[in-house]
Amino acid sequence: MKRRAQLQDVFAHHPIARTLGVQLQRITKKEVRAELPVKPQHMNRGGRVAGGIIMTFADLLGARGAVANLPPGAGTTTLESKTNFFAAGEGPLLTAVSIPLHIGRTTMVWQTTVRNADGRMVAVVTQTQMVLLPRVTQVPQDAAEPPAAKRSAPSARPARASGTSAAPKDRTGRPSGSHARSGRP
Repeated sequence: MKRRAQLQDVFAHHPIARTLGVQLQRITKKEVRAELPVKPQHMNRGGRVAGGIIMTFADLLGARGAVANLPPGAGTTTLESKTNFFAAGEGPLLTAVSIPLHIGRTTMVWQTTVRNADGRMVAVVTQTQMVLLPRVTQVPQDAAEPPAAKRSAPSARPARASGTSAAPKDRTGRPSGSHARSGRP
């Protein structure tokens, strides 16, 4: 029972997971399993689970799998999500399993399969999660230099007359870039 309470804590403070009623069953670095008891507010006018509910359910699992694989201090966000629907989502319960297809330093790709209670595949959602590494505060280089080293040195670049614009040059001294193609000075 304690294990179940720990699993539920993963989504306890997630407003969307709470609103949907997602129940986490298992989480490891290589798999996330959850259930979604189907409620009337999940249904579309046709009496089936709305596609957006299914996609959100899958997104929560893929993102949670990415979180389980993040380095300390990092976060994640969904970059891309692709859903293929195969059958209507029906109650009383949807189940989902999410597995990693790629776990990298800057991105992760997770694939979530959503099924009805009878085991029929409803959808497969593939999502790319970006890894948001913590920002490193760097000391400016000149802050570490002694005051004498901060004096202005003469510029190695000759000053241009005010209001003139010289075209960029390649290594031979000829105009380069868009200026070379356009014939502009």
